[in-house]
Amino acid sequence: MKPATASAAAEAAQVNVETLRYYERLGLLPRPPRASNGYRQYDDNALRRLRFIRRAQALGFSLAEVKELLRLEDGIDCGAAQTLARIKLEHVERQLAELRKMRSRLKETLVACASGSRVRCPLIEVLLE
Repeated sequence: MKPATASAAAEAAQVNVETLRYYERLGLLPRPPRASNGYRQYDDNALRRLRFIRRAQALGFSLAEVKELLRLEDGIDCGAAQTLARIKLEHVERQLAELRKMRSRLKETLVACASGSRVRCPLIEVLLE
């Protein structure tokens, strides 16, 4: 593929142009060379890297974690990548447990609200506790 402008690269990777520039400032994406017209020119490697960043974020990795994954991009140190994934999975499991508790508490509160037998709203009471 021929080099793409910032807007074309952003569109291809489904990110905003400002997001692309932000990734450059953070060092997640190398600053591309400029064409004679002054426009930045993103090659296939830059687009691949943009997609990598987006996919990693979709899995819940922070930009700091994405930076570490990009450092491991050559795939030689699979153990380090596995460790990052394991830590992320443990975090997700904790979040799921917290969400289940929230869901349960909200359901209980809604049941109490539906009964209509209380003077004060059960939801407000729970939040005031």
